[in-house]
Amino acid sequence: MTKYRRILLKLSGESLMGEQNYGIDPIKLADYASEIEEIVKMGVQVAIVMGGGNIFRGLQGVSKGIDRVQGDYMGMLATIINCMALQAELEKNGIGTVLLGGLEVRPIVMPMSRLQAIAYLEAGKVVIISGGTGNPYFTTDTASALRGIEVKADILLKGTRVDGVYTADPEKSPNAVKYSRLTFQEAYSKGLKILDLTAFSLCMENNLPIYVFNMDVKGNLIRLIKGEHIGTLISNNFQ
Repeated sequence: MTKYRRILLKLSGESLMGEQNYGIDPIKLADYASEIEEIVKMGVQVAIVMGGGNIFRGLQGVSKGIDRVQGDYMGMLATIINCMALQAELEKNGIGTVLLGGLEVRPIVMPMSRLQAIAYLEAGKVVIISGGTGNPYFTTDTASALRGIEVKADILLKGTRVDGVYTADPEKSPNAVKYSRLTFQEAYSKGLKILDLTAFSLCMENNLPIYVFNMDVKGNLIRLIKGEHIGTLISNNFQ
């Protein structure tokens, strides 16, 4: 039995670095692919959005004198590289995939289509969505919210390096307290930075719950899908 039928999994680019300072750690990539493979075999329909911060961030480019729009497009291309790496790893494991994107890059990335994405999900393929929204000034957090709504996901799973949402940064504040569940209104009023404000608003207005969990702990994705509460749930109503 699984708690969710269709998910949107958001993975940060930085998480792919593993113990490295840059790029893609093949061990971390294999771990992620293995967990995704497991939940696909459980019958879960999986759409994935990935960041590109392990390769390039638009705002990093701005700090070095690169035009913001140009830098954002460079960041979108970084997400495509990450998505191609995950696609290759999943295909190696025998999991069918399709790579869509906000940016069309022939012959690698097909343009994002809501109806096609849903059809691929229902056919059992993992739908990997690269290129953010395809527009500058929007983050991959916003892309994950948008794509989750488009494909009618049950929930947006944000895989991070921490096991949920805290009152303060747990990596900096030893007294930080973890929240188990929050409403969108509570999270907003407390000023908790779960997703950027645009993404957060999209999820709240379209009733797409967010679940923040530690993707770096092996087995966590599978536990979550089976219904074990291991992170922080943010929704319009407690579920």
